Amino acid sequence: PYDVSKSCTDLIAQSYATTYALPVTIARCGNIYGGGDLNWSRIVPGTIRSLLSGQAPVIRSDGTFVRDYVHVDDVVDAYIHLAQTAQLGEINGEAFNFSRDEPLNVMELYRAICIGVTGAEVEPQILSSARSEIQDQHLDSSKARTELGWTPKVSLTDGLARTIQWYKTYLDRFKP
Repeated sequence: PYDVSKSCTDLIAQSYATTYALPVTIARCGNIYGGGDLNWSRIVPGTIRSLLSGQAPVIRSDGTFVRDYVHVDDVVDAYIHLAQTAQLGEINGEAFNFSRDEPLNVMELYRAICIGVTGAEVEPQILSSARSEIQDQHLDSSKARTELGWTPKVSLTDGLARTIQWYKTYLDRFKP
């Protein structure tokens, strides 16, 4: 249902662009990560918080699901590129994908987070409870690169380092 609802909003946006000649475009992003996300059930914030508190991180899936991960700073830059180009009126109703084009499975991302927080991999608790999720879901952002001139600038390593530092600072505020 979640993915269908997103498809429906794409169609509504396209209809407004066509019917009313509005500068409406569609942005589709990979999994966005970065500081400020307090949904602890997500892999990035949840794993970082667990590792920083000395607890075993939880992986809801079996670890094989493949996704794109894009840092929030790249997403902000993508939205700005899209908005500036949309004002020209030449891309009304068009959809653009934004990602690093480097899909990872959950365990690959998990290992990178572990290395960034502790310097070594920590054994997770694997629940294998994720249901009704698409196994492999990743994007091709070549259209955004060619038509908008957008490219991601934040590497996974740098993005995770920034994110980990943000959570360290944030969570330190709550220590007794």
